[in-house]
Amino acid sequence: MAFPIDAVRAQFPALTVTDEGRPRIYFDAPGGTQLCTAAIDAMTAHLRTGTANAGGAFATSVETDRLSRAAHAAMADLIGGEADEVAFGPNMTTLTLALSRALSQSWQAGDEIVLTRLDHDANVGPWLLAARDRGVTVRWLDIDPSTTELRIDSLASLLSPKTKLVAFGGASNALGTLNDIAAITGIVRNGSDALTYVDAVQSVPHVPTDVATLGCDFLACSPYKFFGPHLGALWGRAAAMEQLQAYKVRPAAEYPAAIRFETGTPSFEAQAGLIGTIDYLEWLGRSIASSSTGRRAALLAGMEACVEYEAMLTRHLLAGLSTVPGLRLYGPPRAEGRVPTFAFTMEGHAPAVVATGLGAQGIHAWAGHFYAVEPIRRLGLDSAGGLVRVGLCHYNTIAEVDRLIAVLRSLAGVEALS
Repeated sequence: MAFPIDAVRAQFPALTVTDEGRPRIYFDAPGGTQLCTAAIDAMTAHLRTGTANAGGAFATSVETDRLSRAAHAAMADLIGGEADEVAFGPNMTTLTLALSRALSQSWQAGDEIVLTRLDHDANVGPWLLAARDRGVTVRWLDIDPSTTELRIDSLASLLSPKTKLVAFGGASNALGTLNDIAAITGIVRNGSDALTYVDAVQSVPHVPTDVATLGCDFLACSPYKFFGPHLGALWGRAAAMEQLQAYKVRPAAEYPAAIRFETGTPSFEAQAGLIGTIDYLEWLGRSIASSSTGRRAALLAGMEACVEYEAMLTRHLLAGLSTVPGLRLYGPPRAEGRVPTFAFTMEGHAPAVVATGLGAQGIHAWAGHFYAVEPIRRLGLDSAGGLVRVGLCHYNTIAEVDRLIAVLRSLAGVEALS
């Protein structure tokens, strides 16, 4: 069946907001998506009917415990893991910093880790700090600047018996490049005993994820990048999690192992919102494939439909960008091998100026480095203000893409806006 774009857009109240009569066009998805109604309603319902801390014998606390268990199970269903392997935190960066402290306790001077020139700094900075503290050598997996793809063929040469960790992303938050997680983890397993940590913040919103087959040890993502509230989620293979000593207060729970990384009282309202988000994605999957049995199957059906729809939008956008004089795209030039995040420069226009021009026309987009310090430096763009970034998701439309292209062509001096 055709993708139900009208029904999808009806699930996002922010899409109806206008500024002086002009509809907003949300092309800022890589930095955070809009919330679906189910997430908003679930958060407010939890707060309206009475909230409490966990572990009590009274009604609101019992309900909070039930809600939290349901949130862990919902997140596990989305990524193909087990509920006991999931930890929530304020955001992916905070969770990564916490895990880096725990993992690096066993590192010794002379050990090695591998990082990439493609990653967001949330999957670089924490490991650099841990390596500094423990006297560990950092090796770098480079990118090909012409394709912005990781040089995976050189990964094996970076591994040794001293390699303790390989950290890499599922997809680039700046350039859209999609990495083959299973291929990378396979190389690591064949060449070392290192653990693998995947920043899946940009891949989970756009491609089906199955940690059971990817072969990684840890995977982190951010529900606010896939239509939910501000929240971070960390999955860790149970056997790997159980080997770690988390930095936590003494009374905090010891089991399951992942729960040790939920330091302090979490945002239970955000966990409620995540349940609403998973409910929405399940609804979408059942709208596409009514025969889906079980929540996991429905979620996969929904994600696969999003992949197809976003690929159509991507092809349309790439064709339009090619008509803008002076525009240079960075990242994969086709729909294949990427998520729908697009970064570019425009000759004669600073990225911040372009983003301001788009914003004046109601198009929400970013300019700068987006915390992707390594790729922006590797491409030699740090001193030039970085890049302009637009990102699509499954609630965007062809008409919105056409409006973007028209505004960019106007900024380039090709045509006047109507």
